[in-house]
Amino acid sequence: MHVSRSLIGVSTRTGSRGLRFLRPNAQLLPVAGTARRYTDAITVGTSTEGEKGTETLSEAKTREAWLFVDSVFPLMLAAWDPRQYFGALRQETVCDQLSALLGTVKAHDFHVLSIEPQMKDGGAFVKFSYSAGEPQAALDTIMTELRRTADKEGGMPSWMGVKTGSVWLVKGKPWREDMHRYASPIVKVAFEGPDVKEEALYDLLRPYGRILDLKPPIPVPAGTPRSAMVTFRHVRSAAIARNTIHGYSIPSDTTGTMTRLRTSYEQPIQAHAVKDYISNHPRIFLPILFFLIGSLTYTVFDPVRVFMVEGKLNDWFDHRQYRLYQWFKSTMIESFSLADGQEHDGADIPASGIWKERQDAEAALVSYISDLPSAHNITFIPTGSSSIRSIDTVAFVFGPQGSGKTHMVRRTIQDTHRKALVIDVAQLSKVTSDAALVAGLASQTGYWPVFSFLNSVNNLIDLASVGVIGQKAGLSSSLTDQLKQVLEVVGTGLRSVNVSYRKQRQKQLEEQRVAQLRAADEARTHERIVEGIWHDPRLDCVAGNGVMCELGVGDEFFGEADSDIKKPTNVDEKDKGSDGWSWNWSWNWNGNGDTKKPTVLANMEELRAIEAMPIVVINNFDSKGSNARKTELLDVLAQWAATLADNGVAHVIVVSDNRENAKQLAKALPSKPLNIIALSDADSASALSLVKEKLRDANIDTDFGHEETSYIERLGGRAEDLESLVHKVRSGMTVEQAVEDIIRRGLSELRKSAFGDDTEDAKTLPWAREQAWFLMKQLAKKGEIPYYELLVDLPFKGDETALREMEHAELISIITHHGRPSVVKPGKPVYKYVFERLVEDSVFQANQDFVLNQKIIAANEAIVKACEEELLTLKEVEAGTSHWWGSRKAVSSRGEYLLKKMRVAVEKIEALEKQNAAYKRTLSKAA
Repeated sequence: MHVSRSLIGVSTRTGSRGLRFLRPNAQLLPVAGTARRYTDAITVGTSTEGEKGTETLSEAKTREAWLFVDSVFPLMLAAWDPRQYFGALRQETVCDQLSALLGTVKAHDFHVLSIEPQMKDGGAFVKFSYSAGEPQAALDTIMTELRRTADKEGGMPSWMGVKTGSVWLVKGKPWREDMHRYASPIVKVAFEGPDVKEEALYDLLRPYGRILDLKPPIPVPAGTPRSAMVTFRHVRSAAIARNTIHGYSIPSDTTGTMTRLRTSYEQPIQAHAVKDYISNHPRIFLPILFFLIGSLTYTVFDPVRVFMVEGKLNDWFDHRQYRLYQWFKSTMIESFSLADGQEHDGADIPASGIWKERQDAEAALVSYISDLPSAHNITFIPTGSSSIRSIDTVAFVFGPQGSGKTHMVRRTIQDTHRKALVIDVAQLSKVTSDAALVAGLASQTGYWPVFSFLNSVNNLIDLASVGVIGQKAGLSSSLTDQLKQVLEVVGTGLRSVNVSYRKQRQKQLEEQRVAQLRAADEARTHERIVEGIWHDPRLDCVAGNGVMCELGVGDEFFGEADSDIKKPTNVDEKDKGSDGWSWNWSWNWNGNGDTKKPTVLANMEELRAIEAMPIVVINNFDSKGSNARKTELLDVLAQWAATLADNGVAHVIVVSDNRENAKQLAKALPSKPLNIIALSDADSASALSLVKEKLRDANIDTDFGHEETSYIERLGGRAEDLESLVHKVRSGMTVEQAVEDIIRRGLSELRKSAFGDDTEDAKTLPWAREQAWFLMKQLAKKGEIPYYELLVDLPFKGDETALREMEHAELISIITHHGRPSVVKPGKPVYKYVFERLVEDSVFQANQDFVLNQKIIAANEAIVKACEEELLTLKEVEAGTSHWWGSRKAVSSRGEYLLKKMRVAVEKIEALEKQNAAYKRTLSKAA
């Protein structure tokens, strides 16, 4: 057979990109397949006998084998590895360079037949032919020459343009696949035949790189090949071993039995391995998972929440503060609106000049929010300044419902132009679930985002974790913890508002100071120009003033002696300002400057610190009708308010209807007294002035007579009732009709709230019906009752709880004196007349007195029975006692006391029985 080779070079194109590969004595043809193959087509001649040509040469002299060149392309670790695209762009160039480098080797007639890139494993398969009688010796020689050539060139070509990698002889059969099986440092070697010893497998694979671990085969189901796991130190070593020994057969034992090796990659962490680890080690995995989730919350969401709280305080998200909205409202809405454009408050409160009783409360509130907490650090005030007042407690503003305390607090804060955060407990008390309560508090404070549903999910996870690990995972949190978490972030936001406002104010003052210095410098320059002693050296360069024109530098100093106008030398007049003071306003902000007016500096710094502090208002702080959820809310709010005040973060104002609600705040501040501000009802003169002013505004005659004035005085000074009176008179009622209507409505409301609709409803009241009746009957007669007098006898007899509950229900008002309860009055001034109407109802009075008398009769009968039993006992004692020792005298004295006590009880029983008989007749005649 005669073989000839073509000497022409042919350019080929495959796929969407063209690859040009030229080499003398070779023809480049594309080979079909998933990988792009570069081959030398061999032209085979035909013999005269007509035999067809074949692709192979003489079996005795010419052989074929494969090489694997590593690190030619990027080693893909996943499908999303972006380096594969850069490698694909360099594929043609790298293959040309590789072919040129390998073509320089001529040992044993070495000749490259094709180059097939193995992009996934970062290498390329090279098919070559050689001539040899002894294949192994020839291959060793060829490999030696190839590596010597690569070392001489500095390495094999690569996609990065640098020389790297090496060349390896493929001992098995190349497996060129394009599945999503990416390289990893672990190679799974499967045995088709008997197991290969670890020593033999190590000796086979160690030349490709450092081996960290080699796990022998483990038992597998029947019919499944056994395999060993080989862990290399580098992924590159694993890729070389995977592509060079796949399909290689080696002897497994001394008998010569051959075992074929099948290689594949094994991922270090598999999906089922992770799942198995989680299911087998939940006590380790779950706490780590929850820690990571909590860390994500604190590092990502909490800064966002602090920003949202700060934005709510600064009105960043209030559309009404934007100029575009204000312009649209003023030009479009108000222009076409029929209203007068003024907002009216239904609970409008008169000016302090009319309601004189509120002046002291307003002054106390203004004094509180104008003071600086001692915890607030001021670094600019000179040492020794005593002008700073400090207060680090909570202001507790209380007064009866309708007294106008909420309006007073709101107006006072508006006058100060301070940032305020309002929390309304009444709105939060209406919710029906813990999640809704947390969401409501977050909405009022600007806390966002809030994941209320997660607590329910966490509860389910805790229940599931009990079955898995035997204990709760600790994900779910109590309502108290959730509320504390929200308020803690809100406190951080308040502190941020304080700091940012102070920095902004300091920046503004610094700009003003610089502007003042600039203005002063300009004024001095102007003054020097007027006096003729100011000279600009730049003018000499322009005007050509001798040497100055040539040099362009220099200045001739003009002093006061050169002035044409002699200014006065009175230092006092020079330094005196427009206000008559003779002191310097240049300050050193580090405290080392002018100290002529330290008090002024201290006052300015104190004012700036006070302006920076936000105000927190907790409105409707009331424990009336408290359930477990509301109790937790009030406790958390009290602790939070105490923390804010103690740390000097904000001024805290708590508004309540009752003084008794201050106990929870006092527990949170055990070592500091509360700043208590009380609002009382207006006196008769102020109330009458209020009604006249309101009616005069409505163009209604206010020339009241004596009778009308007396009716107005029945309402007392409660703002709520006075506003109701004004509204009814505006609607067309007379003063007498309006007051009577208010009393009638109060009467119906009182019967329901104090006595209940029926017996079952009365059982839910925290006091007994006879207690409420006795108290109202006495208040209808006297107007006020000493507090401790009520506790001496029935129906209270030491029961202070009932009195406190009735005070919370605003049926009565307990007046204190020096911190102790003093007298009991009606809850509203008009209630005195409501009580009178209640007592005047003969049927209702008979029913309630009958029930009260029954209670008193039962108590006195118990006294009589106890006295009778003790008298019988004394009779037995007297029978066995001698007279001359004086023992009979003690017995007789005790007996006389018991007889008197029994006589009083019997007389009271008889009198009450007669009253009850009359009450029965009254009730029998009632229709």
